[in-house]
Amino acid sequence: MRTYSAKPTDIERKWFIIDAADQVLGRLASKAANIICGKEKPIYTTSMDTGDYVVVVNAEKIRVTGKKTEEISYKRYSGYPDGLTVVSYKNMKAQKPEYIIEHAVAGMMPKNRLGREMLKKLKVYAGADHPHVSQKPEEIKL
Repeated sequence: MRTYSAKPTDIERKWFIIDAADQVLGRLASKAANIICGKEKPIYTTSMDTGDYVVVVNAEKIRVTGKKTEEISYKRYSGYPDGLTVVSYKNMKAQKPEYIIEHAVAGMMPKNRLGREMLKKLKVYAGADHPHVSQKPEEIKL
């Protein structure tokens, strides 16, 4: 038996749409990460990008369970002394709800060049409108 390795000509990309309204953040992020990596395809190869595109709409209506609304915080560092900025989940949801989903999915992707390239296939929008209608995305129910 030989191990199957996908060729670039074998890869066929699809577009999927996920409605984040009243969905739990972690479950939505893990489903999106699996689709983006291509783990749900029979031609999945670890060293190649075999995944599909994912459009997430209604990011402002995502929810978390338990006390995570008070406990989750997002950190960024400017590189200067005393340049650490910490933003709470509530403030981030009010300012940039798209970042919450992008950050959660990025944490589930491989930490290398391929993972960063695959993450470009994630499109997140705060509202219900998106500019990817012409790609005819299929809706996924969670």
